[in-house]
Amino acid sequence: MDILGIDIGGSGIKGALVDVETGNLTTERHKVLTPSPATQSAVVSAVEEVVRHFGWKGAIGCGFPGLVINGIVRTAPNINDVLVGIDSQQLLRTTTGSDVTVLNDADTAGVAEMTFGAGRDQPGTVFMLTFGTGIGSAIFRDGDLVPNAELGHLEVGGVEAEKFASAQIRKDLKLSWEGWAKRVSKVLQTYEALFSPDLFIIGGGVSRKADKFFPLLRTKYARIVPAQMQNNAGIVGAAMAAAERNG
Repeated sequence: MDILGIDIGGSGIKGALVDVETGNLTTERHKVLTPSPATQSAVVSAVEEVVRHFGWKGAIGCGFPGLVINGIVRTAPNINDVLVGIDSQQLLRTTTGSDVTVLNDADTAGVAEMTFGAGRDQPGTVFMLTFGTGIGSAIFRDGDLVPNAELGHLEVGGVEAEKFASAQIRKDLKLSWEGWAKRVSKVLQTYEALFSPDLFIIGGGVSRKADKFFPLLRTKYARIVPAQMQNNAGIVGAAMAAAERNG
């Protein structure tokens, strides 16, 4: 069964149709830039553009870069704080005419990786981390999601983790892969000290270049693997959430 999955990010909004039984995209991704400023009306219009591109009339799953509880946006640090407080599900249902399910974007990516990717059949505590405009995080214990774990905002050396080691920070500061990997390693080791995870899955767009920095990452004991679904995980997980809601 195909479902439209949409991943709203700090820099881009991308979507594709997903076979939720296999986790495969059944169309090419369509991407539009996240509007700047990312006002409510501008973001809604961008999502509508993605929906129109596919001529989609069915259920839609949507990942959002912030804390989302029962469809209500509670934080939006990497897109626009003016979105805080909106009922994103109801708003998008009204504007698209479809049943829309909205979750935290790292949670959607994590669900996809745990079902079809690097976390499949992995026991214990697994952290899915997405490195992009910020650092998204999803925590799983024996396969069960602990929702809305915004670990990118934990302090590492007196600075928010995502302001210290996000992929955007690497670009902004023109860090070498080695220099950036040292920062990422410090973040991972901080999470280890607090939560004792068994496995880190590293995703986001930067996972396409895992060969450049993975050999440079260091943890005390936790294993580190790249996300198998790379930057498609959020799209797939969003579609899976919509399918579960409408199942």
